[in-house]
Amino acid sequence: MEREYDLFERLPNGSPMWPGHASGLHDVRQQLQHIAGETKNECFAMYLPTKEVVARLNIGTAVGVARKPLVFQIAYNVVLAAQRAEALRLHGYEVVTVFGNDAAKVVLSLPQHCDFFILGHTAPEPVRQEMAAWLRTKYPGVRILALNRPTIPELLGADYNVKLNGPETWLPVIAAALELRHPGDTLSSP
Repeated sequence: MEREYDLFERLPNGSPMWPGHASGLHDVRQQLQHIAGETKNECFAMYLPTKEVVARLNIGTAVGVARKPLVFQIAYNVVLAAQRAEALRLHGYEVVTVFGNDAAKVVLSLPQHCDFFILGHTAPEPVRQEMAAWLRTKYPGVRILALNRPTIPELLGADYNVKLNGPETWLPVIAAALELRHPGDTLSSP
């Protein structure tokens, strides 16, 4: 059964307008592209039960509005993903969360802007390595942080590797990586 997602357009005054919903990520992709094509306002899709944003379009097009860095997390555990997303938001980041490689590829097939990627730890290593390689190909300028189980020293293809611990371990890595970017860098898919 496909998840139901709600679609929103953020109006210039900051309030969200609900233009509809979509069933499954493929439908999200189609409908969000259609909505974003008719406006310059930011558009996003959200899974309301967890309040997780799964896709954003028209990011940073609003005049005079400072954009927060966008962290795209590919998670394999719902509870840990929600905890990471909350910690990231509390530290000033926008967050898009998807569950699994297939969902990530569907959402990232949109002209999605991303500043940083996080790969969760609970999928088998070949699955995570395949995702890191795919991200490296599609988003060559965007850094990847792999969260690893204590038994895994590092994930090949990731720019940063940390043992899975609390946000005090991985938040400084993200902050430092994003500070290394030069102002005006555009890190989005070609």
